[in-house]
Amino acid sequence: MEILAFGVQADERPLIERAFAGHHDVRCVDVFLNQDTAPIAAGHEIVSTSVNAALDRRVLEILSAGGTRMIAQRSTGFNNIDLDVAERLGLTVARVSFYSPYAVAEFAWTLAMAVNRRIVRAAGRTRDFDFRLDGLMGRDLRGRTVGVLGTGKIGEAFTRIAHGFGMHLLGWDLTENPACAALGMKYVDKDRLLAESDLVSLHVPLLPATHHLIDAAALRSMKDDAILVNTSRGGLVDTEALVRELRAGRFTGVGLDVYEAEAGLFFLDKSLAGIEDDTLARLVTFPHVLVTSHQAYYTAEAVGQIVDTTVQNVLDYLAGRRSENVLVPRAG
Repeated sequence: MEILAFGVQADERPLIERAFAGHHDVRCVDVFLNQDTAPIAAGHEIVSTSVNAALDRRVLEILSAGGTRMIAQRSTGFNNIDLDVAERLGLTVARVSFYSPYAVAEFAWTLAMAVNRRIVRAAGRTRDFDFRLDGLMGRDLRGRTVGVLGTGKIGEAFTRIAHGFGMHLLGWDLTENPACAALGMKYVDKDRLLAESDLVSLHVPLLPATHHLIDAAALRSMKDDAILVNTSRGGLVDTEALVRELRAGRFTGVGLDVYEAEAGLFFLDKSLAGIEDDTLARLVTFPHVLVTSHQAYYTAEAVGQIVDTTVQNVLDYLAGRRSENVLVPRAG
């Protein structure tokens, strides 16, 4: 059997091919799954998709009509999949429920430190042999307050690093994490966390209840000199409201690895064509804002775990087994 893998990055391809070797053939394509590319999957019972695939009703119908019966998504998030339609069409859907939390947590801190210490601006200057320090002053983080929205595996890893910095820890989640509490984290309501934190980092999934969790009111409640970091999902932040606050001169820095309208942009080369997204274009012009293209998870360890779990999901499907990774079980 040949499995078709959509949206495969160049660094990812050898890992996927090696993981499937000895099990099934795999065809890797660099295009992302959407209405235009879905017909490529015709004749493939199993397809593997990336986090930016658009698995809406129409795409799922095209896949189903072409003979696809199983979708193995190479990510933890699944807000891009219409699970109700998948179930109606009899499509099995599986995801990667867990991979290295350190990859994302460490990258979140990379963004926080980069905007705090003005690393991008400094690097740009030194390339031009401008070695002045004007405008590059950062702040010690020791003794300051960090607010962690979402204290699951990634949030816990982020909190452990914050504890190492010697920061005061505030947390917000539906369920308290005993490991975070043991580090001295105090769980408070969201409003208090935003009002008191010098650094706010987001580590919650994107669900209807968390869409625009950081909206205009939430942004206004934050300290004027706070740092905001989002390495979870772009839809957690109302980006237009964020741009308005930045234009008003607020926040010491913002680090974003995700963007709510990133589909069709992130993972692609738009350097020659440019983009029509005025909000993103405005966002990247602020000198204290750092935007990266959804790469927080992109370490050899994390991608290796994602690929290995995807292979296991495929093998489980073919053997009729069901694991905790299954979002829509096999029909019948």
